[in-house]
Amino acid sequence: MNPVPNIDVLYEDNHVIVAVKPPNLLSQADDTGDMDMLTAIKQDLKIRHNKPGNVYLGLIHRLDRPVGGAMVFAKTSKAASRLSDTVRKRELGKEYIAVVHGVPASRHGTLKHTLLKDARTNTVRVVPPGTAGGKEAVLDYDVLGSAEGMSLVRIALHTGRPHQIRVQMKQLGCPLYGDQKYGAELNRPGQQLALWSRRLTFPHPVTKTEMEFYSTPPHEYPWTIWKDSILG
Repeated sequence: MNPVPNIDVLYEDNHVIVAVKPPNLLSQADDTGDMDMLTAIKQDLKIRHNKPGNVYLGLIHRLDRPVGGAMVFAKTSKAASRLSDTVRKRELGKEYIAVVHGVPASRHGTLKHTLLKDARTNTVRVVPPGTAGGKEAVLDYDVLGSAEGMSLVRIALHTGRPHQIRVQMKQLGCPLYGDQKYGAELNRPGQQLALWSRRLTFPHPVTKTEMEFYSTPPHEYPWTIWKDSILG
């Protein structure tokens, strides 16, 4: 397994921890044996808090491997159960920013599609409504700026389907920068997918206080095109 990466912790209390997943780190372990975010945070908690034995940490949501940004984890089983209910009730607010090729015809919009995942190829495609196995996918988008033939887009998810943003933006005619799976015709091998979990909101699982956290993408191209005027 790879060395434990440095994890940027945005917030931590006895019930939850909010941290920034680096791009290309798995959200949870898979059969590759590569390091993952869940294991990395467990090891970090064990070291920082000098905890003997196993450390409990509940995975509440996932980010695709190439995607970076804010994630929330539960530190107790009670918090995990309540945060999972929050996800089911669609009360976990997830806002992303992405760099896409082209400029959407409308600067604001809602995209609704039915998506079907092929587990064999780990790809997702748009299918007609009512297709067996298809899942409804809904997102809102706003174009924040355009330059160099690309656009910076803010995206709010209403559903959390695999590869949802990547597939729906491609369907719009604006595939994501660096997306080798859904935009290979416009991207070069080795380019980093420009999709970032920018903002998380959720009611605290114990206090019920509304929590809000922001994460900023790295100062790398193509994010740097907009770093002064939009990203800060």
